Amino acid sequence: MNNRSLRIGALVLAGMAALGAVYGRRVLAWQDPHAAHGSAQSPSGQRTVLYYYDAMNPQHHYEKPGKAPDGMDLVPQYANASATRNNAAQSSTQSAAPGERKVLYWYDPMHPAYKADKPGIAPDCGMQLVPKYADEQASLAKMPVGTVMIPPEKQQLIGVRTGKVERRSLVRTIHTTAQITADETKIAHIHVKVSGWIDKVYVDYVGQLVKKGQPLFTLYSPDLVATQDEYLIARRGQASLGNSPFPEVSDGSNSLFRAARDRLKLWDISDEQIKKLDETGEVTKNLTFYSPTTGFVTDRKAFPQTSVTSDTELYTISDLSTIWANADVYEYEVPYIRLGQPVELQLSYYPGRTWHGKVSYIYPVVDAQSHTVKVRIELPNAELELKPQMFADAQLKVDYGSKVVVPAEAVLDSGNEQIVFVVHDGGMFEPRRITMGPQFDNLIVVLSGLKPGEQIVVSGNFLIDSESRLKSAMGGMQH
Repeated sequence: MNNRSLRIGALVLAGMAALGAVYGRRVLAWQDPHAAHGSAQSPSGQRTVLYYYDAMNPQHHYEKPGKAPDGMDLVPQYANASATRNNAAQSSTQSAAPGERKVLYWYDPMHPAYKADKPGIAPDCGMQLVPKYADEQASLAKMPVGTVMIPPEKQQLIGVRTGKVERRSLVRTIHTTAQITADETKIAHIHVKVSGWIDKVYVDYVGQLVKKGQPLFTLYSPDLVATQDEYLIARRGQASLGNSPFPEVSDGSNSLFRAARDRLKLWDISDEQIKKLDETGEVTKNLTFYSPTTGFVTDRKAFPQTSVTSDTELYTISDLSTIWANADVYEYEVPYIRLGQPVELQLSYYPGRTWHGKVSYIYPVVDAQSHTVKVRIELPNAELELKPQMFADAQLKVDYGSKVVVPAEAVLDSGNEQIVFVVHDGGMFEPRRITMGPQFDNLIVVLSGLKPGEQIVVSGNFLIDSESRLKSAMGGMQH
């Protein structure tokens, strides 16, 4: 009985000792978490999360997992990562082996805020950590503000594509429409300089082609009849008195004859008609008037037995051997148009035909509705195929000469400034302000800021610009 009691008592004491040991370890763990967890680990061996942060805005910290305001998943920040960043400063003071580049730290290319003191795998995205070298940091410090360094892996990930700044000979073709019209400098308006009545009409319809010197109509005018009589009297007086020994008499007869002859000529009586008057000595009741030019009749008001005065426009005759075409050019294209510039015209109803002309005038006003300026084009029209009021397609070639150009997609245009990223050795990208000129399809002329041969970013520049602006902002906060 006594031996059994002793065995039971021994077992109870052993159990109490075990409970005391466990309870004592828990008290120590409560007093010193590091004693229980070891190196920042939970009892189950998992990594301790200090906080959660937004990968796009690492300065924003959160206490629990979830979604950031920008929609991305929050990323955990572990305790050992914080310790790693503290050790990175110590590793930066270590000297590199001769001939090797000095590594400051390793970082996650997708989340540069994560840094480690040794190579490995990034905990968030599974990518290889990228080394940050001391010479890269020094080189970056010498570059202009906003310059960023992007490793090749990240360049490939964001789709960075580069190209060269080039110098090219540029020619632009301005396509527009033109309306054909008569040459205003070759339009004749036919009037008579004396009142009377039209007797006969020889050109009696609009569109008729007349030659210079061709008869148009006959006119009876009492003033013309009286002037012919005066001319014949003066002529007889000059024949009898022109050789008088008295100078006053001879000069007076000669002056009267010249005055009557000049009056007939001023009323558009031709030399042949005056010569016939001299030969016959008879007054012609109806005098014939002739066309002063060659062209087409575009307007007619001369009809038989019609009373006319000097205000009456009897005919309008247009010489269409040369023709005008008025082209509409947008106001922003006008600075590239010059006088004498060659122009090609095509008409849809003359397939395969091309007419060549030149710019003869640029009108000084802008159409308020279409915001276009009319440009006058002068063309030869010997075969009379081009007719007023026709429409044509006009092509004006503008030669800009040799210009520095970049692809249009390489330029980030915010309205206030235009930025192009210039590529440097070591994966550095420098934001460069440029001055833009005109655009040619997918090319932009650069007036200043770049030189031919420089390497620039033509794709992926939006993401580079975001990183550049973020770096500039973070740099400003540090200062």
